[in-house]
Amino acid sequence: MRRRVSDVSISFLDPGDGPRLAFRLRDGDEPTLLFLPGYASDMEGTKALALDAFAEKAGLSLLRFDYSGTGSSEGRFEDGTLDRWADEATLMLDEMARGRVIAVGSSMGGWIALHLALRRPERIAALVGIAAAPDFTEWGYPDRLKERLAAGETLRREFPDGGAQVTTGGFWSSGQAMRLLDSEIGIDCPVRLVHGDRDEDVPLDIAFRLKDRLRSADVQVKVIKGGGHRLSEAHEIDAILRTVAELLEPAP
Repeated sequence: MRRRVSDVSISFLDPGDGPRLAFRLRDGDEPTLLFLPGYASDMEGTKALALDAFAEKAGLSLLRFDYSGTGSSEGRFEDGTLDRWADEATLMLDEMARGRVIAVGSSMGGWIALHLALRRPERIAALVGIAAAPDFTEWGYPDRLKERLAAGETLRREFPDGGAQVTTGGFWSSGQAMRLLDSEIGIDCPVRLVHGDRDEDVPLDIAFRLKDRLRSADVQVKVIKGGGHRLSEAHEIDAILRTVAELLEPAP
């Protein structure tokens, strides 16, 4: 067994043609767990930290990182696009993840995880989508806003807590070009989709649409009663970790 590192400090990966990307890599056994944050989120969130603690206890390798313009990575958030962040996730997979990988994607990270599995099918052992949001640039905006985004406008959505969500026309156009739900998704590995039935940001129907589009015969949708989009309550985190643990068990 490889040595485990309890204090996982931030390191940086230089892609050579863009901002340096911050990551934390926990040394351990395979498969490597790869956590992919959601839109405007980072690697220090509740779910990422819970998965890291799970990996430490299980002696597994875990890689988590920040997309450019988010968290501790360099760059401007406004320059981020779905294809850019998917390229960064692919680079992290290629350069920093060892062996076979279980990709765990939250919200937009679930969308990126699907593209990773399409790009590197030989590396991805399984996928876990946490409130996965493929194609949210299509179903997540009314037509009047999509027209503004298509024209290159940047939208700003204010939240009651004082925060805001920024969506650029570049990100929206990139997402539209990377939609997956309109045809079969050629992924054959096991896929688990954990979703709350009270998710107001990503309707539960998206999980079932994704289930039907995936080519894999080993797809399960796990619905959490009363769960919202964040799925960060203790029992919800526990359900996510149990889902990952089940994928680690050898086939009968």
